[in-house]
Amino acid sequence: MRKIPDDQQMTDGGWSEPLRSDDSSESPGAPKQKEEPTSFLSELPMLLLVAFVLALLLKTFAVQAFFIPSESMLPGLERGDRVLVNKIVYDLRAPRRGEVVVFTTGSDLPQPERGPLASVVSWLGSGLGVVPAGETNYIKRIIGLPGETLEVRAGEVYIDGQPLPEAPTRQGGYLTEAGGPDYGPSAIPEGHYFMMGDNRPSSNDSRMSLGFIPEENVVGKAFVLIWPFTRFSPLSGADYPAGLPAARSGS
Repeated sequence: MRKIPDDQQMTDGGWSEPLRSDDSSESPGAPKQKEEPTSFLSELPMLLLVAFVLALLLKTFAVQAFFIPSESMLPGLERGDRVLVNKIVYDLRAPRRGEVVVFTTGSDLPQPERGPLASVVSWLGSGLGVVPAGETNYIKRIIGLPGETLEVRAGEVYIDGQPLPEAPTRQGGYLTEAGGPDYGPSAIPEGHYFMMGDNRPSSNDSRMSLGFIPEENVVGKAFVLIWPFTRFSPLSGADYPAGLPAARSGS
């Protein structure tokens, strides 16, 4: 009888060589080469840089935190509060009456011509909340829309001769109390908005030095109070009767 070599095995087609590793260079019993893992500490600076860039892009184009510098929006917002502002919502639709918004006055100072590097630095500064020289950020409530005629008499607001239903918080509204100087009647130019603080007796707004606010100066809609944590809450707009449009015509 033919002796079968120990290194052969039986298959349906006859005898064959046993299966072997494709890597003929491996030798039995040799220790496997392990890849050195990249140190977490060496990756940390890059991870931090990526996180910073993503946060900067988010802050520049989508959401930004703003500090409340005054008491003009009492009782809802207090001095020192911080809110988040949606910066893209008004790219999708027009601002609506009753919404709390952040806007800038724009700069009255002459702006020097900027090279590419200076423009990048300015863009980065804007994303970090650095306000250009001559500009100031404000937070107020939209009260008058483009094309409307607005008047304030004895603390009550009239839109095209129709009273705007507002009330102090004790009556379910958003005001500290009605008050402040009389105003108008005055027509709001197209592309502009009339802003008022909720603390009517103590608010520098469109009734005074700020005047009408161009739509391009509106930074975005404040949508949540994030600081202090104990008062964390969403910031909603105000609902008005159907007779008063919520937004400019066609928006």
